[in-house]
Amino acid sequence: MKKILVTGAGGFIGGYIVEKALKENFETFAGVRKTTSREFLQDERIKFIDIPFNDKDKLNAFLKKCKSEFGGWDIVIYNLGVTKCLDERDFERINYGFSRNFVDGLVENDLVPSQFIMMSSLSALGPGDEINMTPITCDDNPTPNTAYGRSKLKAENYIKSIDNFPYVFMRPTGVYGPHDKDYLLMVKTIKAGFDFVAGYKPQRITFIYVKDLVDCIFSVIKKGVVQKEYIVSEEADYSSSQFREYVQKELNKKFVIPVRVPLFILNVIANVSSIISKATGKPTALNRDKYNIMKQRNWRCDITPLKDELNFIPAYSLKDGVKETIAWYKENKWI
Repeated sequence: MKKILVTGAGGFIGGYIVEKALKENFETFAGVRKTTSREFLQDERIKFIDIPFNDKDKLNAFLKKCKSEFGGWDIVIYNLGVTKCLDERDFERINYGFSRNFVDGLVENDLVPSQFIMMSSLSALGPGDEINMTPITCDDNPTPNTAYGRSKLKAENYIKSIDNFPYVFMRPTGVYGPHDKDYLLMVKTIKAGFDFVAGYKPQRITFIYVKDLVDCIFSVIKKGVVQKEYIVSEEADYSSSQFREYVQKELNKKFVIPVRVPLFILNVIANVSSIISKATGKPTALNRDKYNIMKQRNWRCDITPLKDELNFIPAYSLKDGVKETIAWYKENKWI
């Protein structure tokens, strides 16, 4: 039985990756901190480990122990990272620094797996073409405009610099589905009768349902792909009003008022929110970094490599994914 490690297993996407790994009959190791909820990691076959990413000496000792006890992992899915921080420097410290420590540890301890699949982000590539609205491709010159995106790109570039390292970078667009709490906030706002939209210029947004994303990851594993980068998205793109309409229908909400917020006002709110966040010591969903993401007009994606190289096409449209997600939120009393 092949061994697989999923770091960040306690997160939204990580839980689904672990579930899929078990279904695929991997001996599954879940990297989870002792303080992290295991609400969606209840299967008794899961082997939990707490990896000290922030301390190179402890990390090396930990990896040596893993090597002596079970020989390491055949596949590593590196799903660790932060999307919001009190201090922007923490993006680089965690998203870049922890991944560098871990990859260095794998190399130094002769534990390099056959595939190292890193969950990156579309934000590592930066804003799309907002004049011609051409889809974003993996061949585009990366120009990330957020601290989050820059930290992900820096991690990618470091890993690519290691000779013969078997990386695969997955760069998903907006990921949604049951268990997710970020899009839940938007759903709750729509349920309350409002839909806040950033700016007045037309915006094309893209999504990937979490189950499709995980299926794509395992397509990469089955194909044995290495040293590749993939944008992961549903092929279609949408307007914010289409997303609202799908959610509104599943909520049986007759009236929702769209509220367009000018970007300059959103910028002020994001700056004030960041100041309050630092004062209270609690990260906020709307900050300066998030503003740069929200103001982006073009999130269209070219997924030709998924189709040509992996024979992969997402199974869920946004309409179908929203239907399943809202049903889960209702069933579990999240809304």
